[in-house]
Amino acid sequence: MLAARQKEPGGPLSLEEVDLPRPKKGEVLVKMDSSPINPSDLALLSGGYLARSYPFTPGLEGSGRVVRSGGGILAQLRMGKRVACSPTSGADGCWAEYMVTSATHCAPLPRNISLEQGSMMLVNPMTAMAFILLARKGKHRAMVNNAAASSLGKMLIRICLLKKIPLINIVRKKEQIGELKNLGATYVLNSSDENFETELKHVAAELNATLFLDAVTGSQTSLLLRAAPAGTTLVAYARLSGEDMAIDPGYLIRENKRIIPFQLGNWLQEKNLVFKLKFISRVKHYLGQELASHIRHSTPLAKTESALADYRQNMSLGKIILKP
Repeated sequence: MLAARQKEPGGPLSLEEVDLPRPKKGEVLVKMDSSPINPSDLALLSGGYLARSYPFTPGLEGSGRVVRSGGGILAQLRMGKRVACSPTSGADGCWAEYMVTSATHCAPLPRNISLEQGSMMLVNPMTAMAFILLARKGKHRAMVNNAAASSLGKMLIRICLLKKIPLINIVRKKEQIGELKNLGATYVLNSSDENFETELKHVAAELNATLFLDAVTGSQTSLLLRAAPAGTTLVAYARLSGEDMAIDPGYLIRENKRIIPFQLGNWLQEKNLVFKLKFISRVKHYLGQELASHIRHSTPLAKTESALADYRQNMSLGKIILKP
């Protein structure tokens, strides 16, 4: 089969012919149809916070049809099904004609959801829904998100409107403000404005926003903590800035603020099977509307390198789907 391969951290991708993998017990072979490029894929390709052995096939989520079972009850139940899927931890990913993964990493898709839309079910939609649950569990009255123009950011706007949770959205370009307000966002702040920190502090205090979602991290984390009300929880869930954090612990100690990490796989690993099944069902319910992703265009797997360059330059314009 053909697969995109990377041989070293930050290195180029090449399309190579590799052996077709065979599923073991509890695993399935998926004939891949679609796989999006996500910021988490870019972090993986750069050799970021996800450990990896080389060479490997990237792609952290996708969709396709299960064409072979390695045995086991769940793997047999997945046979022939259209599924959203993700790779087993540390194994080769979705940017290939076929992928072997655990049957537990495959979720059957509803009939009304296309394979392209379904390929984006397991990262952003589940993360957005997880943030809603974090807000409810922590009894936070409002939230702040600093990657508001992203696909995940737009999902959060729609799902927060539905759940009636006030959301303060942070963008970095003036033209993104109108775009998010057209989606229904009430509060949109531009981090490039001179008085951004003052405005954020005022609105966060007014709404008592004590859950800050930080995808940028780096130097902006310190600014967010200064502006946040006492008792705030800051969730570090990505590293878009590529910078290290430099935090004054005084803000944490004096005002009872805290920083917690969030990685979807780790968060789900702590949950039992009943929770996971209910959670996936809830995500599917909203997948066609509030948790839908805008697709900019699709491209063949052979053009992965140019698709990556395009996505890096215009991440807020929508998803690029790779078609194995």
